[in-house]
Amino acid sequence: MISATDLEQLAEIELRKDEEEEEEEQGALGDLPDSPPRRSSGVDTSHPYYDVARHGILQVTGDDNYGRKLIIFSCCCMPPSHQLNHQRLLEYLKYTLDQYVESDYTVVYFHYGLRSTNKPSLRWLREAYKEFDRKYKKNLKALYVVHPTNFIRVLWNILKPLISHKFGKKLTYVNYLAELREHLNYEQLVIPPEVLRHDERLRAVRKAGVPPPVKVPPPRPPLPTQQFGVSLQYIRDKNKGTLIPPVLSQTVSYLKEKGLRTEGIFRRSARVQLIKDIQKLYNLGKPVDFEQYGDIHVPAVILKSFLRELPEPLLTFPLYERVQEIVQVESSLRVTMVKRVIENIPEHNYIVLKYLVCFLHMVSQESILNKMCPSNLACVFAVNLIWPPHGSVSLRALTPLNIFTAILIEHYSTVFGSRTLPAEVLP
Repeated sequence: MISATDLEQLAEIELRKDEEEEEEEQGALGDLPDSPPRRSSGVDTSHPYYDVARHGILQVTGDDNYGRKLIIFSCCCMPPSHQLNHQRLLEYLKYTLDQYVESDYTVVYFHYGLRSTNKPSLRWLREAYKEFDRKYKKNLKALYVVHPTNFIRVLWNILKPLISHKFGKKLTYVNYLAELREHLNYEQLVIPPEVLRHDERLRAVRKAGVPPPVKVPPPRPPLPTQQFGVSLQYIRDKNKGTLIPPVLSQTVSYLKEKGLRTEGIFRRSARVQLIKDIQKLYNLGKPVDFEQYGDIHVPAVILKSFLRELPEPLLTFPLYERVQEIVQVESSLRVTMVKRVIENIPEHNYIVLKYLVCFLHMVSQESILNKMCPSNLACVFAVNLIWPPHGSVSLRALTPLNIFTAILIEHYSTVFGSRTLPAEVLP
């Protein structure tokens, strides 16, 4: 039986092998450039963990396809060990996760870039795993380890006595970035340039002896009944001018009747395949009866996924920078600013937004029971209402998005009071 000490030595050997293989690959593919100087992570210097956060090791990039918060850890962003206090890193990890662990969440771990010069000690890894108690593990629904090496597998054996079988089932190894498309909204990911180049090298080496992956066929034209992944205007045109998309009106109607007092509504996910099946029913124009699923969180996830899959966010791309400016406005003037901002969105978007926020305001009024006050709802819905036209939402950008959305919900009557809607589109 291999001792823990032997396993640690084996892990060190495997890590050094990884480094040597990487150097050989880079030598064979000399046309790939070295890593550029790292860009600033954009973290405010007042951040309580600025010394760690400034490296960009951790990113929160919105939700995955099934309504779960998406958190990314990039080893290549870790500086040499003498430049990073690993105890502070652990505290920063817990500080960040504490904001999201009450909801379901997903972690993507980019292993490339972990070296003997920047890796934490194995003792630290053991202690870190113990620090992340049930509160953190229970709502972690998936852990994707990208570009795993033998070091990862050895490390897994070292930690195996500590890791429960249930937690182990959440782990998925991802050998190439393209495989993430099967699990996540790839465009939402914040992928460091070093990881992208490493993936290019791996694919270049692979081409020498392995057939290339099957090309993804071009997307088909949307069906006339399509609901997910098409614009609001498309849905309206195909549904005889209906102002509120059927998915939105049906989920809101059901949740209004059955879910207003459900604790943690919108914080939980549902079975991935079930969500895919329901989306398919909607896209085929077939009826959906939420009662048959026996889970109030199913329509909640469907509502969020509908918003997230719009080609353009409900608050529109042009307003993204204006929404970011909310933190520069005095608190007493923010409601007025929000009101002015949303008056600039197209009429149809405004109608749909008012319908949705009216419902979320109702949810917030039951917060004593459902624990979903405006700020909690904003943490869930902000990244589903607006995102940048290119790339994904950065950790720094989340705060203004959340503030803006919380004001929309809390001050619904004031923000939307100046423009009335037809009675038939009110929730």
